[in-house]
Amino acid sequence: MATTVQQRDVAVRGANQRRKFSWTPYLFILPHLSLFAVFLGYPFFNGIYLSLLQYDFLRPERTRFIGLQNFTNLFRPGSPQFRPFWNSLGNTVEFVIYSVPLLIVIPLLLAVLLNSKIPGRNIFRAIYFSPWALSVAVVGLLWWWIFQSQGGLFNYYLTDIGIRAPRWLSTMPWAWVAIVVCTVWWTIGFNMVILLAALQDIPGYIYEAASIDGATGFQAFFRITLPMLRPVLLFIVTTSIIASFNLFGQPYFMTGGGPAQPGGAGGATEPVMLRIYQEGFVRNLQGSAAAMSVIVATIMIVVSYLNFKLLRQRD
Repeated sequence: MATTVQQRDVAVRGANQRRKFSWTPYLFILPHLSLFAVFLGYPFFNGIYLSLLQYDFLRPERTRFIGLQNFTNLFRPGSPQFRPFWNSLGNTVEFVIYSVPLLIVIPLLLAVLLNSKIPGRNIFRAIYFSPWALSVAVVGLLWWWIFQSQGGLFNYYLTDIGIRAPRWLSTMPWAWVAIVVCTVWWTIGFNMVILLAALQDIPGYIYEAASIDGATGFQAFFRITLPMLRPVLLFIVTTSIIASFNLFGQPYFMTGGGPAQPGGAGGATEPVMLRIYQEGFVRNLQGSAAAMSVIVATIMIVVSYLNFKLLRQRD
């Protein structure tokens, strides 16, 4: 008798679980899923497909399947794609090393400062965030005018006070300095706002308890603020690295990827996205450009995975 009752209860629970299934949540995510599939999913898999072809956009009838030849060219010294691609990838990694720490430290300091009760803090929040609303073309041309050698704003004032002005956009390492300054000025507002929102979510009683226990401001920052910001810092670090790897507009408008390097290796500030653009739309080698994109996407996936492993919240 007891066995029969248990079997009936199991059957009733199974029937209830089947009745609880609803299409409602799937209908809610369907619009986003459709846009994701059309604008992200299809281009991603189509790019992988194109990387296996000798693809001619202007003459599709000449397109033919060549397997992994495009990838082989990128790893074979002596091929036309080898030196320019790895030079541009190295330039991109160099830019990431220069920019990402600044895009984390400066917004964090600004967020901590603007989270305090100082007069006019809302005005300063708007001032620091406002450059984020500008397009990359506006930002690139603005800082190109500021850093240009002939008539540039920086060089005008440096010459006026008797300092020999460098050629910011055509010599190294000043070209990187100009691009990094432009990028930091443009993007710190976005990271600052996210960190500021996270700081305002930290309960005030935690700091009060730490103050009663005799903790100083620095101790509270390193023992309370930073640990509680770990999930947000994970997001900031990951998105900043991805955004820095997608560098394109600033060197395109400011330096053109130059100054040029000897031996056909490409420009000293040419990022990998600019190299992919040159390969696909200037040299009309879409298959080779797609192979470069697949390699860069793989690197980004690995870097993002490592970030989550290193910075994830630990129990």
